Amino acid sequence: MELQVKQLVLAVKQIAEEKNLPEDVVHEAVEQALAAAYRKDFGERDENVTVQLNANTGDMVATTSYDVVEDEEIENPAQQLTVAQAQELKQGAKVGDVVTKVAHPTTFGRVAAQTAKQVILQRIREAEREIVLGEYEDKIGTVIVGTVQRVEARLVRVDLGKATGILPASEQIQGEYYGVGSRIKVFLKDVERSNRGPQLILSRANEQFIEYLFRQEVPEMESGAVEIKGIARQAGLRTKIAVASTVPGVDPVGTFVGGHGTRVQSVMNEIGDQEKIDIITFAEDSDTYIKNALSPTEVQKVEIDEKEKRAKVIVDQSQLSIAIGKAGQNVRLASRLTGYELDIVSSTAGQDGAEAAVEPTVPADQDADVQKSEPETPVDKATEQKPAEEKKEAKKPTKPKRRDDIEAGLLDAIDSHGEEATE
Repeated sequence: MELQVKQLVLAVKQIAEEKNLPEDVVHEAVEQALAAAYRKDFGERDENVTVQLNANTGDMVATTSYDVVEDEEIENPAQQLTVAQAQELKQGAKVGDVVTKVAHPTTFGRVAAQTAKQVILQRIREAEREIVLGEYEDKIGTVIVGTVQRVEARLVRVDLGKATGILPASEQIQGEYYGVGSRIKVFLKDVERSNRGPQLILSRANEQFIEYLFRQEVPEMESGAVEIKGIARQAGLRTKIAVASTVPGVDPVGTFVGGHGTRVQSVMNEIGDQEKIDIITFAEDSDTYIKNALSPTEVQKVEIDEKEKRAKVIVDQSQLSIAIGKAGQNVRLASRLTGYELDIVSSTAGQDGAEAAVEPTVPADQDADVQKSEPETPVDKATEQKPAEEKKEAKKPTKPKRRDDIEAGLLDAIDSHGEEATE
């Protein structure tokens, strides 16, 4: 099967319409394919060949470029010519010039036609992908709805309509089940370009996903009446959100929770009921902010070291486990939210230490006087050991009598009874 150049020119418009691509993109892909076909039929693989295709007349011009070098400097004959060879193509050519050879092929052989077809398909696929991903680049940082296409060991592939995104294991909610065909909301985190082509990176585990969900449920965020100051999240387990109000008299926590908890419940329905959400009030004062962040813990005192960005939090012994949380979850999220490294200390331990530090000490001479005035009374060791031995004997269990002893006792009783009867 031969490839007719003019027929290919007529197909450019049709391909552009079918693939929903600009004609110039398809035209460029066809020119690259014809250059590959020309190298296959008329030239060598490494030649610098460019093709210009006239969309109106269907005429093709193939131009091959060569560098002119000294005879002993030729390394690649497909791209370099000696001065003598170059002067055959261009009079007066000298070292350092670039000479060209022009050809006007109209048909290609079967092998070249197959090569052109593969190049066209590859270039069109790449162009389609680039155009689609160009559209999604504008959607980075938003939540879109997709369908679970395939579940693999380390990622989930999600069909987004025009493109397919990947949900890595690190961006999944812990313990969440993804069924093939189920519709889920995903946060478009980034568009990465690799050797395999661009990829849409999705997430359901980052803090921005939570913020976007609340933005859909809390219209006051759009007006600026309330805002989210910070989020610390451990996906699938717990999330802490610091909120603030810019309008006097507006309760930020109540606004985010909603009437009967409807707003926060809508967010939990999306991320799963297993993940708890703590909504706290933001405060400019670090002391108050740390106390709020450790909610529901009742904090007694906070000692802050601004230079080291550390804070010592003193709580009652009964509140210690609540402050730390399961596997240190509460204090870890509070630390991330406030930006301070938090040390939780029990107030009971602190008081004991203080009392031990101020406990009065007795001087050595005074201590000697006390010992003289109260001499020790000697105790007989035998007297001390005797009650212990008696207890041991009392606790010692009696051994059961043997069978022979029992029979002998019965015989003696019978004999004594007979003697009494005789008397």
